[in-house]
Amino acid sequence: MKPRSRRGGGRPTIADVARKAGVGAITVSRALREPERVSPELREQIARAVDALGYVPDRNARALASARADVIGVLVPSLTNNVFAEVVRGIYDGLGDTHLQVQLGNTHYSGLEEERLLQVFLSQKPSALIVSGIDQTPAARALLESAGCPVVQIMEIGPDPVDMMIGFSHLEGGRAVTRHMIEAGYRKVGFIGARMDPRSQRRLAGYRAAMEAAGLYDVRLVTTTTTPSSVSLGQELFRDALAKVPTLDAVFCNNDDLALGVLFEANRAALAIPSKVGIAGFNDLDMMHVAFPSITSVRTPRYEIGRQAIAMARAAIAGKRPADLVVDTGFELMARESTARHPDGRRPPAP
Repeated sequence: MKPRSRRGGGRPTIADVARKAGVGAITVSRALREPERVSPELREQIARAVDALGYVPDRNARALASARADVIGVLVPSLTNNVFAEVVRGIYDGLGDTHLQVQLGNTHYSGLEEERLLQVFLSQKPSALIVSGIDQTPAARALLESAGCPVVQIMEIGPDPVDMMIGFSHLEGGRAVTRHMIEAGYRKVGFIGARMDPRSQRRLAGYRAAMEAAGLYDVRLVTTTTTPSSVSLGQELFRDALAKVPTLDAVFCNNDDLALGVLFEANRAALAIPSKVGIAGFNDLDMMHVAFPSITSVRTPRYEIGRQAIAMARAAIAGKRPADLVVDTGFELMARESTARHPDGRRPPAP
C-alpha cells in the first residue's frame, strides 16, 4: 500500500502519529522503542495511526537523535528566590561525581520565556530536562512531550505528568494551614498573596476550601496583587486588608516574605501576636523560625525535591527508570508562636 502523504507534504513524523493517535509524542516514541512499557490498548491505538499514515521510522535520524549532550537542562522561575535556590542546590549536590553538567535557565515566571528556553535547550540535545511546575503552555507542553529525553516536572504534583514528576500539593498546603488557624480560634482569617502565579492560585484555592468548609469565607478577606513579593509589600497589603475588614484577626500569606511584612506592620500598629492577630506563611524559610514571635509556616522539602529529581533523571538516562514516576513528597505544617492562640482568645501560658 502506498504511504499516505500528510498535510503539507513530506514524510509523516512521530508528531503526526501522536496527533492521529491522540497521545503525546513521547508516548509514541516509547511505544515504538519499548512496546512492553505501553499498555496493549495504547499500542493498538498507536499502531492504527502508524498504519493510517504510513509512518516509517528514519534509522539515520534515529541514530543522529540518539547522540545526547552530557547536559541536564534545568528551568526554574527565579534564581534569586530562596525557594528555588534550595532546589538548584539539591540538583547540583545530586550530580555527585558524574560526567553530567547542569544548564540553568530562568523563566522569570513567563510561559513564553519557558517556551523560548526549551527550544534553545532542546536544540542542544540534553540528556534530560528538569522543569518547574505543571502549568506549561500548550506549546511548551508539546516541546516537552517530543523532547526524546527524560523529563522531570518538580515542585508540584498533578494528574497528567509529561514523563516523571516530584513535588507536593499547594492546594492541600493552603488548606492545612488555614484549617490550623481556624482550629486555633481565629474566625476572620484573611489571605494575602503576591504575584499570584499558578502555585499561589492553588494555595488560595486551599484557603478558600477550608474557609468555606467552616462557613467563614468572605471575598473581602482576600487581598492579592500580581506585583512580585517583598517584605515591604506584605506591610502594604496588610494595611489594605485591615482597611477592608477592620475585624481581621488572622492572615495566611502565600509566602514567607509577605508574612514577615505582616509581622512588622502588626508590631508597628501595636496589634498583639497571636492574641489580636495570627500570622502564617508558606515555604518555611529560616527567618520564620528566628522571627519574634516565631511565625507558623508550611515547610516544603525544596532541597530534597532537587536531589530526588536529579536522581530520577539519572536513573532514566541509565535505562533504569524509577518504579514511581510521580512522587508526592508532602509538606509539614510548622505551628509556631504566631498562631498559638486559645479558641477563647487567650494566649497559651508558657511551658
